[in-house]
Amino acid sequence: MKTYKFQVFTAAIEENIRNGAFRPGHKLPSVREIKAQYRISITTVQSGYEYLMISGWVESIPKSGYYVSHRMEMPARPSRTRHRPVARDAVFRSNLALTTSLRMGKKISEFNVAAPGDLLIPQKMLLRTLQQVIREQGAGLLRYYPPDGSPQLKEKIIQRAAPDHALIRPEELIITDGALQALYIALATVCTAGDIIALESPCVFSVLEVVRVLKLKVVEIPVDPATGFDMDFFDKVCRKNKVKAVVVTPNFHNPTGSLMTDAQKIKLLAIALQYDITLIENDIYGDLYFLGQRPAAIKKFDDSGQVITCSSYAKTLAPGIRLGWLSAGKYAGQAEQVKFALGSTVSPLYQETISRLLGGTAYERHLRSLRVKLAKNMFFAINLIATHFPEGTGIIQPSGGYNLWIKMPDATDMNNFYQQCEATGIRFTPGSTFSFTDAYDQCFRLVIADVFSPQRTEAIRRLGQRLNFR
Repeated sequence: MKTYKFQVFTAAIEENIRNGAFRPGHKLPSVREIKAQYRISITTVQSGYEYLMISGWVESIPKSGYYVSHRMEMPARPSRTRHRPVARDAVFRSNLALTTSLRMGKKISEFNVAAPGDLLIPQKMLLRTLQQVIREQGAGLLRYYPPDGSPQLKEKIIQRAAPDHALIRPEELIITDGALQALYIALATVCTAGDIIALESPCVFSVLEVVRVLKLKVVEIPVDPATGFDMDFFDKVCRKNKVKAVVVTPNFHNPTGSLMTDAQKIKLLAIALQYDITLIENDIYGDLYFLGQRPAAIKKFDDSGQVITCSSYAKTLAPGIRLGWLSAGKYAGQAEQVKFALGSTVSPLYQETISRLLGGTAYERHLRSLRVKLAKNMFFAINLIATHFPEGTGIIQPSGGYNLWIKMPDATDMNNFYQQCEATGIRFTPGSTFSFTDAYDQCFRLVIADVFSPQRTEAIRRLGQRLNFR
């Protein structure tokens, strides 16, 4: 396992917190004190404290210093649900909404939008880069670009993806209008109406909607809270059904946040190859890891061309940056035809902006800062729920991304729960929107992609009071 210079002092701090020598609220030595004591650079000390904050041990108070965080014991994990290895039509049980209520007013605390909030969007970096591109490119931005995307942008995406996605050939890379369009292209390329596909369950609503529009049949594969995608169940499904494709989010799955190990990714690929199934991976959260190194994409282990990878920049930069990409493998020709039918070009302004960002260091600096903020938000949210929600509430602690999957105790009246959410002015995404079944009616998703302002924090506390929690 890789070691870091900052571990000479972070290990000691962690040990003191574990054995109770440092209690919650204890002020830790300053950066300069650590530098002098261990004779390491200020940058190393700052990296160490950043690591401790991401790990949930330490919190930073502006103009005051670093303190031991009020770390709560993790609530129990959500219980595993039962699924049947049977294909079903993609029909929702009711007219599902994406939020807890459609009747809410404007003054609400939204925890349901899976995209960076205004205060996490790098507005100055984006606006400055957009202005530079407009000044330099001028009227050239008003013309059609190649249907599969700017060659310069594709080259930069390939270079950046190389360590985690292996070799992507330029001719298989297609620039798309976001990751959802990339997924639509992938499914439309390999499937026709009536075909059976396997989906991870729970599965984000937008993916379910694409499946419904394409009139595909679905077998839902459970994502186990502890071990992730259920490989044995998937293998059983493949033996009993002619599965055309499987769609997975291997890195920080939405909504559970689970992460497949490399061994699991290799096993999943082996099963897909055994049954001649196209493997479509959604890797939009891969850059949002909290600790260590970026997890690999499944495509890194594939030399058959049977893996199609989708990604975008909406989750790491801003939801309005509608630019994604599709690495189509051996299906590149068919995928390009589908893409052309949907619209011949993606915004030249966005293509040039992303190309410029990937060509410098600003994007990587932004990602590093964003990961720290998301990790801090995650621990803050878990502590908040653990403090104000009832015993038996289950939370899966993710190691990346910005989704928390929460299961209420079985005795909870969920209709009353959402009524109280509406009265308090809170929006979560109901678990019922993540499946064509009723398997997740006791669950909801909480998104941590925005700053926890005093107003948002107070809203969670008030919700607990309304429901007579603790």
